[in-house]
Amino acid sequence: MISKRSDLHKLPDSELYLSPTYATRYFVERVPKYKLPESITPASVAYQIIHDELNLDGITAFDLGSFTTTWMEPEAEKLIAENMGKNFIDRFEYPQTNEIHQRIVHILAHLFNAGENTDFCGTATIGSSEAIELGLLAHKWTWKERRIALGKPYDRPNIVFGAGAHVCWNKFAKYFDVEPRIIPMASDRFTIDPGLIADCIDENTICVGAILGTTYTGACEPVKEIDSLLRVIKRERGWDIPIHVDAASGGFIIPFTNPGLEWDFRLPHVRSINVSGHKFGLVYPGLGWLIFKNRQDLPEDLIFHVNYLGETMPTYTLNFSSGAGMILAQYYNLLRLGREGYTSVMNNCLENTTFLAQRLVTSGKFELLGALELPIVAFRFKQTPSFTPFQLSQKLRERGWMLPAYRLPEKADGITALRVVVRESFSHDMAELLANDIINTYNILDEKQTEQLEPHTHNKRRTSV
Repeated sequence: MISKRSDLHKLPDSELYLSPTYATRYFVERVPKYKLPESITPASVAYQIIHDELNLDGITAFDLGSFTTTWMEPEAEKLIAENMGKNFIDRFEYPQTNEIHQRIVHILAHLFNAGENTDFCGTATIGSSEAIELGLLAHKWTWKERRIALGKPYDRPNIVFGAGAHVCWNKFAKYFDVEPRIIPMASDRFTIDPGLIADCIDENTICVGAILGTTYTGACEPVKEIDSLLRVIKRERGWDIPIHVDAASGGFIIPFTNPGLEWDFRLPHVRSINVSGHKFGLVYPGLGWLIFKNRQDLPEDLIFHVNYLGETMPTYTLNFSSGAGMILAQYYNLLRLGREGYTSVMNNCLENTTFLAQRLVTSGKFELLGALELPIVAFRFKQTPSFTPFQLSQKLRERGWMLPAYRLPEKADGITALRVVVRESFSHDMAELLANDIINTYNILDEKQTEQLEPHTHNKRRTSV
C-alpha cells in the first residue's frame, strides 16, 4: 500500500508526537510520530507505546469480513516463533525446510487430484495474489511460445474471467499487459456465465479464470461446465485454452466437504490451481500455494537459477525473500489434522454458517445471496428500510463486530451486500450472539427512523386541527 501523509505541516504540534500518560517517567522530550527519534527508547517502553496504540484496532475474533486465519494452536505458534529468523529462499542453509516445502506441494497436488504419475510442480507464495499472477504469467508465456512456433503474432494476449474475481486478476492484466475480458455479473447471477465465455475467447486467449469461492458472495463458479465448453472449442477450433482455478478460499474446503465435486485436475483443461494457506488452510498470513498439473505448464524460460546462496537453485516467485515460519505452520496443520481433522473443522464451520444464515432469514429482514457452498454468509436487506446496510454495519461496531457492507460490481451494483466469513474460531455461540445483534440493531435503526418521522406527523396533525 502506498502511504504518505501530505498534511503534516497543517497538524497542530500536539499531533506530531506520542505522549502516553506515563511518558514523563522515561522521557525528557516527547517521542516524534513521523520522524526518527534522536535517542534510544527502552525496549519495555517502546513495546508499551505500540501495544497501547494497537488497542484501538478491532479485535480479530470479531472481524467478520476477513478470510485470513486469526487463531492457531500454541504448538503451531511455537514452531513459527522458533523459525521466524529463517529466510525460506536460503534453501542451501535450510535444506530440511525446503524438503518440507516439497512435501506440501505433493500433498496439495494429490489433494487436487493431480494423479500419482502426473509430473506436477508448485511453490509457496506470499499469498494467493502472488500465486495467481505467477500462474497466469506462466499461461501467457506458454501461449506466446506456441504462437511463435506457429509463426503467428503474439502482441495481443487476452484473458477471460468474471467480475467476481479478486482485484489481483485485474492487476495481472494491467501489470503484464494482457487485455482483460471480464464477464459481468447480473442482478440475479453473481458468478461467471459459461454461456458467455464462447463469445469472449479467441486464439489470443491465454487462459480462462474460474473462482472457487468469490470474495463477494462465496459462490463457486461452474468449473466443470467451463471445462466442457473449452473441450468443444478445442475440438472445433483447435484452441487449447487452459483454466486457472482461483481456489484461494475453496481449495481447503471443497476437497473435504464435497470431494465428489469435479473442479480440479480431474478436468483436462484445469492446468493450474492456487490456494491460500492463510485462509481455510488455517495458517496465519501470509501464505499461498500455486500448483501446476504438469511441469510443462511452467515454461523453463520463466525460471531463474541463482547461485549466490550456496548452490545453484531454481526460483519462480515475484518476491525473493520470505519467512519460513508459515510454511512450517502449514505442514504442522497438515500433519496435525489430516483428512479427518480438516473435514471435521470445515463441516463444523459449515454448520455454524447454516445456523447463522437460518437465523437471519427467519427474521424476515434479510435474504441470502446464493447457496452456502463455503462458510460464507452473504446477505442483503429483504425490504428497503429508511437506513442502509452501511449504517447497519457502522452501528454494529458499537458491539465490536466488524461486518463489511459493499456494493456488488457493475450490472449488479444495485445490490448492497453484507458478508460474514465463518472461520474456525467462530463458534456456534458467537453465531447466535451475532445473529441477535444484527437483528436487534436492524430493529433499533428501524425504530429510530420511525421516531424521527412520527413527531413531524403528529405536529402536522395538531396544526391542522
